[in-house]
Order: sequence, then C-alpha cells, then structure tokens
Amino acid sequence: MIDCSARIEQLNANAPTFTRLLGGRVIALDRAAHRAVFTFTVPLDYCHSVDVVQGGFVTAMLDAAMSHALFGTDDSVSGVASLDIATQFIGICRGEQPLQATGWVKKATYRTAFLEAELRDTAGELIAAGQSVAKLTRQSTDASSR
Repeated sequence: MIDCSARIEQLNANAPTFTRLLGGRVIALDRAAHRAVFTFTVPLDYCHSVDVVQGGFVTAMLDAAMSHALFGTDDSVSGVASLDIATQFIGICRGEQPLQATGWVKKATYRTAFLEAELRDTAGELIAAGQSVAKLTRQSTDASSR
C-alpha cells in the first residue's frame, strides 16, 4: 500500500466546517482500493433524545467517507456531487462516542461514480450504511471537453 500520509494531512487541513463540527478526521486512504476511512466523535449538541445523533448527520458522515474515497484517492477528481444518496439506519448512533466511517468506490466511469459506505461504533457494530450515485468533475481534461 502506498503511503498516503501527506494526502491525509492535506485533506484534514482543508476539511469542510461540517466535518470538523462532527469531530471528523480522515485516518486512512487506500489508493488501490479507492477506500477512505474517517473517525468521527459527534458532540452532544448535534443529538436529540440526549445522545442520539440526528439522521442527517449520520448521512453526512457516510457521504464524507464516500466522496473522499474518490477525490482522496484519485488526483484527477476535483469534485464529487451527489445525484442520489440513500441511508439505511441499522442501529443507534450515539454522540460523544468514537465512530468509524469507511467509504469505497463500487464503480466509477469518467463522469459518474457508484459509492458505498458503512458507519460502525467502537465495538465494530454496523450503525448505518449508505449508497450514492455521484457526478464527477475531473481537473485536467474537463476544460477541454466542454
């Protein structure tokens, strides 16, 4: 596996505000497998019923892992726009507990990608799963192909 520490550092330094608000950080990238792994620790401020993470935030964590599986591992991808995203809520997502979101590319063409992700707690229990279809923007040849 290629050392991706510099790319991980860059992604974390340029993380969107919502990622930081949810306590998110990229911890691993696998360029060959087009896979990204995040950790999240969601503050109680983003929970309801005391410590249950709101479902939209669960989807956001899955979406971050899926999009980073593409642009974190493929230098030609400059943008990932979700066309469709589905989340299955399988367990209870608790705030202030470490979570791990893993996203991967199921299939990608030049302009479209099919992505998947899982969110697990520290015991490895599956909390949520997601799938997305995304439109891709690529850096080097997009300008000339318009």
